Amino acid sequence: MTYTKFPLKKLVKALSLGLTVSALSLSTSVNAVENLEKEELKFGFIKLTDMAPLAIAYEKGYFEDEGLYVQVQAQANWKVLLDRVINGELDGAHMLAGQPLGATIGFGTKADIITAFSMDLNGNAITVSNDIWKQMKPHVPMEGGKPVHPIKASSLKPVVEKYKAEGKPFNMGMVFPVSTHNYELRYWLAAGGIKPGYYSPPQDISGQIDADALLSVTPPPQMPATMEAGTIYGYCVGEPWNQQAVFKGIGVPVVTDYEIWKDNPEKVFGVSKEWADKYPNTHLAVVKALIRAAMWLDADNNKNRPEAVKILSESKYVGADYDVIANSMTGTFEYEKGDKRPMPDFNTFFRNNATYPYYSDAIWYLTQMRRWGQVNEPKDDAWFMDIAKKVYRPDIYMAAAKELLAEGKAKASDFPADGESGFKPAQTHFIDGIVYDGSKPNEYLAKFPIGLKGKQKVVGGKIVE
Repeated sequence: MTYTKFPLKKLVKALSLGLTVSALSLSTSVNAVENLEKEELKFGFIKLTDMAPLAIAYEKGYFEDEGLYVQVQAQANWKVLLDRVINGELDGAHMLAGQPLGATIGFGTKADIITAFSMDLNGNAITVSNDIWKQMKPHVPMEGGKPVHPIKASSLKPVVEKYKAEGKPFNMGMVFPVSTHNYELRYWLAAGGIKPGYYSPPQDISGQIDADALLSVTPPPQMPATMEAGTIYGYCVGEPWNQQAVFKGIGVPVVTDYEIWKDNPEKVFGVSKEWADKYPNTHLAVVKALIRAAMWLDADNNKNRPEAVKILSESKYVGADYDVIANSMTGTFEYEKGDKRPMPDFNTFFRNNATYPYYSDAIWYLTQMRRWGQVNEPKDDAWFMDIAKKVYRPDIYMAAAKELLAEGKAKASDFPADGESGFKPAQTHFIDGIVYDGSKPNEYLAKFPIGLKGKQKVVGGKIVE
């Protein structure tokens, strides 16, 4: 279903044909971006809580403030969403952080997609079925009768080995080949000594070459039902579909992505490069509205989250029960039923420069594409940097931020400084303790015992130098 909202200046124009209206009450914002090339826009999203900046920009009138006439539309899956941005049916969309990168390098559909806005940090988890959890639990360290977190995949390894010995495939779900969920699930499994498999494009894009655990694609809202049916034994997905498993009593979230990689970038707002070049002022206006929405979502220690949950629970957005969404969106996260723990940063929309499109974030995704064979040829460090700069556009983001500063809608401390390099300091908060420095991608890849590195590639189902 499509939901639309008229910007005030369009309403004024329409009413002026037959009615007298107050110019004061229906005037557009004097601070809107001028010379918009396109005012009527259509944006897509998937039913996940991290689409919240789009919903809030719409509901709070931030798009209207910029003179934009916006429609927001839920999409069936990530492929449909990407294809519609590429063919122009959508002007832009809530995207997986890996989608613009994957499209640009030609893994899957080849297209030039860019992003100037990161939608959030964290927000995912890995859930296993009740039966798998029962088998894992004897291998999980306990304290005071409760599991010690983070739970590592080494606790799952004996279970996977048992299935393998019995000739049974151990199936798990993720949402898309270039999704954060795919890379986070692979990272967690490999850190625990479980091989998640390799790609070898174009011949084999299953991602299951030499795999201990077989990963396959399932759309996010279908994850709980697919696991309940026994098709998969676990999955990695965004909220509310982990908490849904808890509420339905069919599974246990065992680890969040906050614990796998603290403050990891999750979704982005993506547009085609052609669209961005054709409508630069419109793009700037969109980014301004989204920044304001993110600020609202994190304002005053998340005081607006209950209202945000109410909005997201509507069928036109996420459409899950209020309590299910609130379980992770309001500062806590529930693992095993009744084991609810504080996690104020599980969903971060603006704090910690969450909305800034860092080159180092882009490069991390590219390293994982290389690690698992989606990029099956050796690449030098310069290649990683070139792709990151082609896709991630902090210049557009900072132009939008400066307009908000000039308008008094934000303060300088809300954003990175003018001299920001686009690279975060070396990051240490990974579940396996491996340090990530975005300026040295090949050195980073060499640290992993499982995964491609150096001149390695996958040929004929085997890793060769």
